[in-house]
This record gives sequence, structure tokens and C-alpha cells, in this order.
Amino acid sequence: MSTPHNRAEIGDFAKTVLMPGDPLRAKFIAETFLENPRLVTDVRGMLGYTGTYQGRPISVMGSGMGMPSIGIYSYELYSQYGVENIIRIGSAGSYTDKAKLFDVVLASGAYSESNYAVTQSGDTNDIQKPSAELNAALKSSAEAQGIRMIEGVIHSSDVFYRQTTGAKPTYWEKLRDEKGCLAVEMESFALFHNARVLGKRAACLLTISDSFVSPEITTAEQRQNSFTEMMKIALAVEQYLEK
Repeated sequence: MSTPHNRAEIGDFAKTVLMPGDPLRAKFIAETFLENPRLVTDVRGMLGYTGTYQGRPISVMGSGMGMPSIGIYSYELYSQYGVENIIRIGSAGSYTDKAKLFDVVLASGAYSESNYAVTQSGDTNDIQKPSAELNAALKSSAEAQGIRMIEGVIHSSDVFYRQTTGAKPTYWEKLRDEKGCLAVEMESFALFHNARVLGKRAACLLTISDSFVSPEITTAEQRQNSFTEMMKIALAVEQYLEK
């Protein structure tokens, strides 16, 4: 049973799906880490694969950029394909020197000015929460692999190129100091909301790719191919959900 945005059939997706924004990152993960990966969807170039990792079925699919895009793909995966867990694995810009380049961040909540939740279901909360159970499993996975994570609230923004006003403190300094936001990305608020509405589980792992407090920045190739620590944490999560 295909949808307007997905040509996969029922049973093509595993219960757990990793969702990077970039479909080429999904391809990299499938070809690098999965055993016997097969392409299950490629509508609009949004590549999705299913295979196994350490003997357990798992899928990986791109989400595209922004809340409307991940909102569509995650809703269909949850409601049409029997997916129970979606873990966003993406890049983020740091708002603090506590989160440095290549650090892995586990989102404990996603703050946003977006209208996604209120438009989708009437929910006026400006912070959406991930699954506590899924976050606990990710922490267990990271600990078992000796990978350090930072946990905290993130900012899900609707705007990448934001006009500056010259005001001090800046908007991102206010978000850091008043909302406790460690970093910024563009998808998790919608993903967390969809999971809550549909009775599913969602989480978000981010790798710091650039910083508002430091001139360092990663290349597009590094973002596509080098964020392997968060990938390994997410790939192994199934064994910790079973316990």
C-alpha cells in the first residue's frame, strides 16, 4: 500500500526507523552499517532502506528539511506502515560552548515558535517532548558503547536564514538563557508532536555541525559521512528497548 509520498508496501519498514534529514545520509547508513539493505522507497528522491543491524530489523529513511517535511513522512510511517519508533539523527548549530563541534546531543524536549502543533491538533504547547522510554534506551546504548552525550532542550526553528535586527541580547541568546536551548535544528518539534498524537515513540540525536559561539563549521561531506557516533547509538537501540 503506497501513499502519495512513499511507494513501500506494508511490512517493508521495520518497527524502528532512523531519520536523517539528508536522504544521502540514509543511503550512507544503509550501505555502511546495515546487513542486506534493500531500497523500499525513493519517491521524490527521499530514499528509504530496510535491513538488519546485529541481527535485528531496522530501517532508515530521509525526512527532508523542516517540520512540514518530517511531519508528512513521520505521520505516514506511524499511521500507515506500523512504525513504532522514529529516531531523528541530524545536525545542529550550538548555542553554547557546552556543546562543541561533533558533540552528540540527546534532546530532552524541543522548543519552537512554530504553528505546527496547534495547526495539526490544536496543541498550544511550545515544548514537545520525546519518548522517555526511547531516550532511556538511547542512553543505555551510548553508555554501552562508551559514547558521551549531552542531554538538553533544543530549538526547532522554522527559519534557517533569519534576518538580524542588531538587538542585544540576540534571539538565540534569549533562547539559550530563557528556554535553556542548547542548539538549533528544524524538525524535532513536529516529530515529537506526531508521536504523541498517534501514541508512538520518537527521539532525537543531533551532532553539532556548527556553532553560534565559535567560528568552527563542518563540511557537507562531513555532515553526510562522519556523524557516525550518533548513528551507532541509534542503530543499537532495539536491544535496549527489549529489556
